[in-house]
Amino acid sequence: MGLDPALLRDQLFELWNQKDLQMLSLAAFRGFSKLSEPLEALLTILEGCPGKQMGRSHTLGYHILMEFQSWLKENPQVNLSSVSGQQPLALQRRALHLLTDSQPNFVESLINVYELKSADRSILRLQIIRLQALNCYKEATMLSIKLELQKELDIEEMIVPLILQDKLALAESFVRGHKDLEEQLVTLLDSWCHPDFIVQDIRKQFPRLSLSKNYTVQIQPKMLTKHVVRLMEKFTIDPRLCPNALHKRRLDSLRYLMYKTFVDKSMTEEIWTDHVQTVVGNDSQLQLHLVEMLVKYCDLQKAAQWSIRYNIPRNQLPTGVWEKQQSLPPDLQQISSTDLAQNEEWVPSQSHCQKFFQVPLTKDKVHFVDTPEALHRCRTVILKGGGVVGVDMEWQPTFGCVSAQKVALIQLAVHDQVFLLDLSAVEFCQHPDVVDLIRVLFSDQNILKLGYGMAGDLKCLTATWPELSEEPLKRNGMLDLLNVHQMIQRSKVNVAQNGTKEVTVGEDCAEKGLSLLVQQVLGSPLDKTEQMSNWGKRPLRISQIRYAVADAYCLLDVYSVLSSNPAYFGLPADLRSIPSNQSETTKDKKQKQKQDKKTKQTLGKEECQGAQKVSPPRSDTEKGLLCGEMAPEDFPPLPPQQLRVVCDNMLQGLGRYLRCLGVDVVMLENTDDHRVAAKLAQSEGRVILTCGQPYQTLRSQVGEGRCLSLNCSEKAKDQAVRVLRHFNVQPTPSDIFSRCQACNSDQYVAIPRADMVRMLKEKGFLQDSSEQTHEEPCQQEEQQLDDTLTPGVTPDPPRYATQCRWASLSGLDRDTLTFPGGSPIQLHAVPPALLQRISLFYVCTRCGKVFWEGSHFGRVLSLFQEVLHVTDEDRSSAAEPFPLSH
Repeated sequence: MGLDPALLRDQLFELWNQKDLQMLSLAAFRGFSKLSEPLEALLTILEGCPGKQMGRSHTLGYHILMEFQSWLKENPQVNLSSVSGQQPLALQRRALHLLTDSQPNFVESLINVYELKSADRSILRLQIIRLQALNCYKEATMLSIKLELQKELDIEEMIVPLILQDKLALAESFVRGHKDLEEQLVTLLDSWCHPDFIVQDIRKQFPRLSLSKNYTVQIQPKMLTKHVVRLMEKFTIDPRLCPNALHKRRLDSLRYLMYKTFVDKSMTEEIWTDHVQTVVGNDSQLQLHLVEMLVKYCDLQKAAQWSIRYNIPRNQLPTGVWEKQQSLPPDLQQISSTDLAQNEEWVPSQSHCQKFFQVPLTKDKVHFVDTPEALHRCRTVILKGGGVVGVDMEWQPTFGCVSAQKVALIQLAVHDQVFLLDLSAVEFCQHPDVVDLIRVLFSDQNILKLGYGMAGDLKCLTATWPELSEEPLKRNGMLDLLNVHQMIQRSKVNVAQNGTKEVTVGEDCAEKGLSLLVQQVLGSPLDKTEQMSNWGKRPLRISQIRYAVADAYCLLDVYSVLSSNPAYFGLPADLRSIPSNQSETTKDKKQKQKQDKKTKQTLGKEECQGAQKVSPPRSDTEKGLLCGEMAPEDFPPLPPQQLRVVCDNMLQGLGRYLRCLGVDVVMLENTDDHRVAAKLAQSEGRVILTCGQPYQTLRSQVGEGRCLSLNCSEKAKDQAVRVLRHFNVQPTPSDIFSRCQACNSDQYVAIPRADMVRMLKEKGFLQDSSEQTHEEPCQQEEQQLDDTLTPGVTPDPPRYATQCRWASLSGLDRDTLTFPGGSPIQLHAVPPALLQRISLFYVCTRCGKVFWEGSHFGRVLSLFQEVLHVTDEDRSSAAEPFPLSH
């Protein structure tokens, strides 16, 4: 008769309490040899061990199991096959019950010892179901992966709870390697992107499920679309299986294009037209959305032209578009299709030449390479030993695509000519001589290759030619001028050339990146108008070719000036000795990570999670005090109008609250890359508000103390309060709604009811039944209407939102009802029923959005009463109606 398992357990437990792990290991090893049934005894011991359910490395059960595995190596005769009768099945059942709450290292060992992968599959499935019934969805998933049960389980029952608990990564692990399961996961997420999807229906399937704090964020269309696109590319899923997410993504892209063109006004109509046609394609729903957006952002004429192009049925058109179609003369019924690539001049206008950097080459020195013969001529010139080559690349913008894009154009510049390698054609792009030229060029130590931010170019090259992943490019003789530029910025010198005005490094400047470097070194910036143009469309416009040529050729001129007088710019004599950020040693990276972690841990408890001390933009005198060295509570009181921030697209709710209180807020679009925040912060002197992983990247791209990280799990209201307190911002009731909630403008015009009625009638938004209802007020206020439209006369502003600017109606175009900036009044958003009880409307002069007095003010006043500075006069007026609604 062998040793009693309970006696061995008690002996080991005593040694465990004495923390004598060496004696524990020795006693366990000897004790296992004295057991008559070691496998059964082990289960008895583990079942009676304190903390066995945790299975962590500091528990007694874990140490006993590890020692048993070591003992088995010296006693291979002890295994499950040596157990007689029905004992193996019984032992496997008991082992499975130990896995309910166990951690992965404990699970793996038990599976190996009791050969659970070979157990009866029905028993294993029952154990998974049992774990699910106990709401142990994570444990059930991990166990099913280890037991390789994925294909034998209901995929929705397994992965839906994980997604609702913000464990999508675990759901990905569950399906990885099983093509059919990968497709099922992606199609499930895509079905949730449908506009008719109701999250409550999914929630009802798991009424006892404990949800994560931000589960609602994870299943919003914005996040779901990103996940679907990412998984579609990761698992190489057929895009036809993801119609909803791709439609949503294209719709978001369309919204972004509308904003960039008609609100931000940073995209030309030619570029906009190219992208719109690509995004909309043959999707009839997107075509209709385009027309609806044009009515909102632009005017009826453009909406009518595009509705004719797409032949949208009359019954689907927005109000007024059909009538506008009929009134258009024949020459305006079509969108202009002039071939600008043929009509543009190579030499730009004199004003353009004076304002921007110009390439000193005639058009015949620019060679378009799209055939093997042209490639051979290019190779002969580019691969001359001892030369210097400027290298740049262009690719098609996709407004928020997850993966790297394929290169459409490679620019190779030498001192007297530029070659443009056209990779838009698949046949030429896949020609072996093309990638061979790139390999030879990049590896040649005798040819100096100049670039700016070459990491992005190389990433896109790898996406273009997958063979570069298997056999990466050998890179020799390369100089990234981004590293040179960063050294210039750190040196804090003033750089100016050719007698131009000095540009101080670090000064708030509209230019950035390579354009800023060119301005600082050569005196004029680059013209970046064509940066976001459609680089996949052929033929390229002359302006696109000029841009592509300048981006590569300017590198040669910048290098020439810098290398001729490096000390002037605070640079070493040999520019090639400047280290690349990507050549950082592993030791340096670890040291940097350690330092970052230490800095993060020393931040005050009252600071936002992961945040540095951040100083908001202040007056010149305040800037001397606020260099990031003062604690937030020491900041002088700051009115909301002086705090200028850019909110990452993960914090749009926070941005809306801050804008509501009068803070100057720019919010990234859903499809924007996080790096856009850094660009806006640099160019406009804003503080970045972000959360999560992007914080570390964004912090490194802006000045010290210009990036604040917030807790993602907090509600937007609480985040807003935290930001206001951090900067000691003291909003008052008069600041509420002082900025347009749609576009951030702080300028309104006030429009009386009679004028609003007339406008609605003129544009067809007020039907006959409504006209009769409002006939009397219109007659009574006829004289008031005439007075209102007198130039320079503005109706009395509202009692609240007094911190905004009030404009007169003299700038409004009475024929098109558009403001000088080109935005029309959004009359379609005014419900006719309001006209009887609202006497004055307030319209944003930037975007045309219409507001009126309602209950929103009172709700905001109540929501932020803890940070609002309310006077007795404000309190006495709190019972009155408040603006603004829309």
